[in-house]
This record gives sequence, C-alpha cells and structure tokens, in this order.
Amino acid sequence: MENYGAHDWDGEGECPQYWKMKGGEDYFILNVDETEVDSAVAQVRGDIEWNDIGSRQYIIGYGLVADNFMTEFEISQLEYDGKIAYPAKVLEFV
Repeated sequence: MENYGAHDWDGEGECPQYWKMKGGEDYFILNVDETEVDSAVAQVRGDIEWNDIGSRQYIIGYGLVADNFMTEFEISQLEYDGKIAYPAKVLEFV
C-alpha cells in the first residue's frame, strides 16, 4: 500500500492518510518441507513486511508449491517478452 497523503505532507502535525493498494511482490522460500511452512514464513516475515508513513507491505497469503512453480507475473513475462526479466525474490529458510 502507498500513502498518497504523504506526498504533499510538510512534516508538520499528523501525516494525512490516503492509502491506496498497489501491486505486490512474490517470494519463494527455499528448502521448506510441508511441516515447516509456517515456521519458514515466520522466519522471513521481517524481510518482507514493513509499515511506515509512506508505504506498507504485508503478507496476504502463502503456501507450498512445486520446485518448478512460476508466478503469474513470471508466466506473463515469458508469454509477452520471451524471458523472465523480473523473477520472484528468493529467500532461504535455515
């Protein structure tokens, strides 16, 4: 989400609140089996989520996928551009 109210804020008083939903990002967490999904997400949550005056990002869903899984964005890049220039971000579960 992006706070459009922060764009014209002069830094005085309360920051205006006008939140607008934006596109998101996809992440893959490697080395996770089905019994560790919740633990893996908890471990990397701090690398994905933030909340400040101008923007915020949070996890809206997750699940276990096949090793060769491609996101909708990756599939559309292949379809239209013939290559994946912007792959999903990869995080490690240790």
